[in-house]
Order: sequence, then C-alpha cells, then structure tokens
Amino acid sequence: MLDNKSILVTGGTGSFGRSFVRTVLAKYPGVRRLVIYSRDELKQYEMSQEFSPQEYPALRYFIGDIRDQDRLRRAMEGIDIVVHAAALKQVPAAEYNPFECIKTNVLGAQNVIEACFDSNVTDVVALSTDKAAAPINLYGATKLCSDKLFTAANNIKGSRDLRLSVVRYGNVIGSRGSVVPFFLGQRESGVIPITDPTMTRFNISLQEGVDMVLWALENAQGGEIFVPKIASYLITDLAEAIAPECKQEIVGIRPGEKIHEEMITTSDSLNTIDLGPYYAILPTTAENMADDLLAKRGGTRVEPGFSYNSGTNPDFLTVEQIRQSIRDHVDPTHTV
Repeated sequence: MLDNKSILVTGGTGSFGRSFVRTVLAKYPGVRRLVIYSRDELKQYEMSQEFSPQEYPALRYFIGDIRDQDRLRRAMEGIDIVVHAAALKQVPAAEYNPFECIKTNVLGAQNVIEACFDSNVTDVVALSTDKAAAPINLYGATKLCSDKLFTAANNIKGSRDLRLSVVRYGNVIGSRGSVVPFFLGQRESGVIPITDPTMTRFNISLQEGVDMVLWALENAQGGEIFVPKIASYLITDLAEAIAPECKQEIVGIRPGEKIHEEMITTSDSLNTIDLGPYYAILPTTAENMADDLLAKRGGTRVEPGFSYNSGTNPDFLTVEQIRQSIRDHVDPTHTV
C-alpha cells in the first residue's frame, strides 16, 4: 500500500509518530519518502539517532510548525499521503493558554488542509481524541473543530483525487503524559493518587493506533471518523496492576476531566456504521456514503441512541490483563 509512496507525518517526533515510522520502515521497505515534520529540533535529533537518514535513505527531517502554512506547502511538495498527528494535548495547559491551543489545533489543522489542497496529496488521516466527543474542555473543543474541518474538507475538494478522514481513540497506554508512566513513577512514594474510584478509560496500544491509521489509509472514502472497538479498565484496577503494595488515595477529579472516556455520543448514533473492528461516524449529509459502506464493507447501522464510552463498554480488562498489557507495551523488564 505504501511502497513507492511519499508520506509526511506532522508531529512526527511524538509517541505516535515514532511508532508509525518504525512500522512503515519495517513493513514497507519500498516507501519512497518519509518526512518527519515537527518544530522541536532536539526531538528530531534524538529520533535521528534511532532512525538515521544514512540507514534509512527515505527519511527526511523537516523543522516546521503547522501554524506556518508556507512551510507546510514546501514540506508537502511531492507528498502523496499526510498523517496529521501534531497537536497541543495537555488539558490544563490548554485551559490556561486557550488561544495558543486554538492556533495549533484549529488554525493549524486548516493550514494542513490548505497545504494538501495546494499539493498533489491523495490521502489524509488526522488523529483525534475521545475528548472531542461531547467536549467539556478547550482541548476537546479544538479537536472537535479539527475533526469537522477535516471531514468537511471533502465537500470542497472539487475534482482533486483527495480523501480526508479522521481516526479517534482515547489515551494510549504508556504514551508521554499518560497515567501509566505517572503511576509507575509514583510507586516509590507508596501512594497512588486516584481522582475518582469509578473512573474508567479505554485501553489501546501505540501499535494498535498505528495499525488503525494504516487501515484508514487503505479503506477510507473521505469524511469518516473511525473509532476502534477496544477494551476498558477501571482506574483502581490499573493502580492495583502497577502497584498492589501502594495505598490508593482519592484526590478528586481534575478540572476538565471526564469520569469516562466517550468516543461516540448518542447524537452520533444516527450517522454511525459498525464495520466490525471499527465504527465509522459519517457526515450528516452522507447517505450515499453510508449505503456504500454497508454494501462494500458488510457494515451495519448501530441502533438509534447507541453510545460508546469506557464506562458502559461490555469489554473490561482484569487486573492481570492490564498488568500483561503494561508488560507488553510499556514495561518490558516486567517490574510490574
């Protein structure tokens, strides 16, 4: 699928970007060009120690910000596929610096779209977040705007051979700033802080996220928001899996935080298709797309009023399953 293609990854030095690059280089040795586009020269230098252009001649490292449309256009010259992973993601930072978050997550998203329109890009997948579903914080609101920009861009592409879609999933186990590395670091204190004992989260690995993006690149028609079917866990079970010897101390929920991760709201149910391993939320004006997906992919419509969140999800991990997931994806030395 990606052999002889040129790919650009915005935010390519992040957790997702590194895993995506590792997967593409391993599975598609015939990839023509793989451009890492990000604004942090130190992270690019550190990444180049693992993925050097000398060993992987398809690799290119571009310093640039998605706020800079001219630089994006230059970086996209000769690019076929764009994976948009760049974003400001920290909820408290977004609440304190709202317009900075808007500049990157909303205006930056539109810059990516405009640059794709001005280039010969054929496929775009943008990464979203559970927080974009019924958002209660600024970060989630900006990602909802971003999702709408990417899906609606299919309406104005004209005669371009271009498909833009979105992949939405929750917190990635072990990613930077997530709860697993935080709990691992707290073990020595003897106390694991729990915001709410009823809190749940979805569980997805970086590799599962990468595989989903690759699936979307191959299967998207343009305009869909794809959501994976994955397991949930209780935050107290996660603490038990990581530090069974530690005391769990209830500290209260943080501003802008949800008790449960939500990825499909009841309002989305009328436009949601079940595709087997994934759901697809379709634009409200895409009846023909729904018919096509139902026919080609063997999909089925979800029931009106359906919702998908980590609290009501029927698939929950046990403590031992959580522990094994951490060993597989975060802690290969098995300290848990």
